[in-house]
Amino acid sequence: MQNRQQGLTIGDLADRTGLAVSAIRFYETHGIVRPLRNTGGHRRYGRSDLRRLSFAMIAQRLGFPLAEIAAHLAALPDERAPDKSDWEAIATGFRQRIAERIASLQALSDKLDGCIGCGCLSLDRCALYNVNDKAAQRGAGPRWLMGDRSEDV
Repeated sequence: MQNRQQGLTIGDLADRTGLAVSAIRFYETHGIVRPLRNTGGHRRYGRSDLRRLSFAMIAQRLGFPLAEIAAHLAALPDERAPDKSDWEAIATGFRQRIAERIASLQALSDKLDGCIGCGCLSLDRCALYNVNDKAAQRGAGPRWLMGDRSEDV
């Protein structure tokens, strides 16, 4: 097992992940990776940081904010490489969020061709579905896509 004090340089990590050195430093400021410093003060990364960065890149592509990604990754151990059970614990939380997103996207897909209760009154059909902007009584935004039903207003 590689000693983290002698671990990967930031250049090594950039080569292995395809990220720019500046992007790795950016991820570091958000707590995605937490390198150690060697006696010369240089950053040294563990092999587990490759997975942390890869996971963060994928989660970002799925639309998850960095703060949420960092919060999940904070649960991973620093003293050792994460094992399967560590990753499964993180996956459980992400599965729930992904299921919520799928449900939201399905609702958007189902209602995309009609009024979505946004309160804009810009479509001729809104006079049928959202007379006098009743959806706005529930708050700002696309109320029906956010879970409100048209009969609730």
